[in-house]
Amino acid sequence: MSAGRAGTGAPQSDPGAPVPDSTGAPVPAKAVVLARGLGVRMQQPDASATLDRHQARAADAGMKGMIPFGRPFLDYVLSALADAGYRQACLVIGPEHEAIREYYARHRPTRIEVSFAIQDRALGTADAVAAAERFAAGERFLVINADNYYPVEACRALRTLESAGLASFAADALVRDGNIGADRVRHFAVVRIDAAGDLLDIIEKPDEAALAALGPDIWISMNCWTFAASIFRACANIRPSPRGELELTDAVRYALTSLGERFRVLTFRLPVLDVSTRADVAAVARRLAGIEARP
Repeated sequence: MSAGRAGTGAPQSDPGAPVPDSTGAPVPAKAVVLARGLGVRMQQPDASATLDRHQARAADAGMKGMIPFGRPFLDYVLSALADAGYRQACLVIGPEHEAIREYYARHRPTRIEVSFAIQDRALGTADAVAAAERFAAGERFLVINADNYYPVEACRALRTLESAGLASFAADALVRDGNIGADRVRHFAVVRIDAAGDLLDIIEKPDEAALAALGPDIWISMNCWTFAASIFRACANIRPSPRGELELTDAVRYALTSLGERFRVLTFRLPVLDVSTRADVAAVARRLAGIEARP
């Protein structure tokens, strides 16, 4: 794995600028964006999907973050991070993703500094996070997916949290206000939260019994975390899942049970836009139409 920088625009002052927390330590302003995925689902043909030729070219390459909505989807992701007060973003990419590097060399962000970490092989989300250890440099940092557009409120709240934590999203809001259908949401990871608001567990692909046990409010993990440096030790100590990948949820469980890490769960009744398949593109385009991307 290796890292490199691509753009050092001077951040503009805004209300989300980092301030010390209650202990006097600086509030984290680093974000890791997981952009290494192979985009297999995005590459699958869908005759019902409406894409222009530029969108189709990016979809054919499986480069979800580079699908253009006037500007590449990643520009919207980075713009939201800047709005939330983050000042440095590390894009975890594969060695084949030179087009992403070239784009940000030509279009240097002005509000957030972009660098890169290389995940040599697509070995899972925990391995992708591990690739950004040098970038984190011992500080707390945000982790998000490159194919999701998260609410600024959620990213800002995680930045000012004084511990590791997770932003969870109400299943009904994801369906009602976003672009994710109810059948699809039912297969997402759900969160178990204790009375104090701390994470008890994450259940991947819950069955009907697991969902019923959670009660009327189902809280979904959309892979939006803030981590302490201990997550790298956790990532190094897990085994591959049945899928043969090093999963971030397994690293979180290791941090919980073996390292005693506390994860505060923040809950939001807000949508997250998801660009996983060609069928998502038109719906996301409509929702991004009134949003200006200023990374």
